Amino acid sequence: MIRNVMAGFWVCAVTLGSCYAAVTWMVGRSPAENQPHYEGLQYKKLPPLNIPIIAEGAVQGYVVANFVFTADSKTLREISVPPEAFILDEIFRHIYADDTLDFRKLSRYNVNGMIGNVREKINKRLGAEIVKEILIENFNFIGKSDIRS
Repeated sequence: MIRNVMAGFWVCAVTLGSCYAAVTWMVGRSPAENQPHYEGLQYKKLPPLNIPIIAEGAVQGYVVANFVFTADSKTLREISVPPEAFILDEIFRHIYADDTLDFRKLSRYNVNGMIGNVREKINKRLGAEIVKEILIENFNFIGKSDIRS
């Protein structure tokens, strides 16, 4: 009987000692937040964009496009204004006002030029090099006759 009681005390003492050692060992370490870690580019997907194409005084169809942009993670956390609205606005303005984009007379469109111009204008409006790259996920034209009524 005395052996069982002594074994119980021994188990309790070892458990308390190991808990105390584990807690004091963790307190002495610095938190993971203070340790340096790699922060890279962050990809943000933008909502679909529907842009009307107007020619000869009427809507001829819509450009439906999906975009993704990349920006530095640290910069995105530090800026007070989210850049998504500026990106969508600049893309809409550029495609809506672009005279070279004519779906009645199809030709190869300078996508790299459009993306470069849009990125420059966005970064100029935001006052810093925030948007690193704009990627096109989807870019389609839907004619007026293809739209359900």
